[in-house]
Amino acid sequence: MEKTRAPRNRTVTLSAKEMGLYEKHLVKLSDSTQLQGIENRTINQDLFEILDWLPTAFVDLLFIDPPYNLTKSFNGTEFKARSLDEYHQWFAEWFPKLLPTLKPTASVYVCGDWRSSTAIHQVMAKHLIVQNRITWEREKGRGAKTNWKNCSEDIWFGTISEDYFFDVDAVKLKRRVIAPYTDSEGNPKDWEKNEIGNHRLTHPSNVWTDLTVPFWSMPENTDHPTQKPEKLLAKIILASSRPNDLVFDPFLGSGTTSVVAKKFGRRFVGVEIDTTYCCLAEKRLAMADRDKTIQGYADGIFWERNTLQDYKRSSDRTATNAMPLFDRIVAERKR
Repeated sequence: MEKTRAPRNRTVTLSAKEMGLYEKHLVKLSDSTQLQGIENRTINQDLFEILDWLPTAFVDLLFIDPPYNLTKSFNGTEFKARSLDEYHQWFAEWFPKLLPTLKPTASVYVCGDWRSSTAIHQVMAKHLIVQNRITWEREKGRGAKTNWKNCSEDIWFGTISEDYFFDVDAVKLKRRVIAPYTDSEGNPKDWEKNEIGNHRLTHPSNVWTDLTVPFWSMPENTDHPTQKPEKLLAKIILASSRPNDLVFDPFLGSGTTSVVAKKFGRRFVGVEIDTTYCCLAEKRLAMADRDKTIQGYADGIFWERNTLQDYKRSSDRTATNAMPLFDRIVAERKR
């Protein structure tokens, strides 16, 4: 039965007509394929059945968000939890088969939680140079009475070699200044002051606390149970790819990786076994033609979560969207 949704619910859904329309855009491989046949497309197939048919050395950035080591249903397809050794074996069976798709300068990011992170690290370390582990805060989730509440996930960052691209300036974070130090003349020291407070542009760390997991009032939200925030993918894509580079996601889900790649002028390829999620991805890609915004990212800067909570967030800001961020904030306050 179709869900009854609140009037202000902005979750992306599909009508039967849209399903039929977007399903025609999907790609299915039957043999080895050329890049032009899959570039900027969504492949609706089981990854493990088409691994040998993918082109070689075509990927600049590989983002993998595989099923975590827990029992989870994905629109009727269930992944069952297993022992750590069994999960290690499962991951090790298919991960190396993706490596021929990578360019020599490619970067790889793999998501996991505490149940799967150890296995992911061990397998990646056998085939790649592991550069770092990112831990990001999932600010929502159920509490626990007999354990610590689970509100973090990992993303392992690896490269083929030490010759890789990383744009640190593209992913700096705007943060509130708690201690506004000044120089001998009273001028701000490494921070700036404006009408919305004191802020500092900081280098990105491997602990991310500025992300919001998509929920019902966000226009990027879908019914996919493990959807990643667009802001998370924006950080990775801007840091580890150049414009027109190709981003590949072999577990595409509802399309976040492809959508963000498109918004930032990258090429993309996604693989997803579920047709409904593929069609959601196609709908979101069409929506990205009209709206290239990323929540929490504005004017080339990532903002700390809730930094701008004092200005009115509404869906009718089209008259001021062309203004620079600071001018928009001032205009909102005058309403």
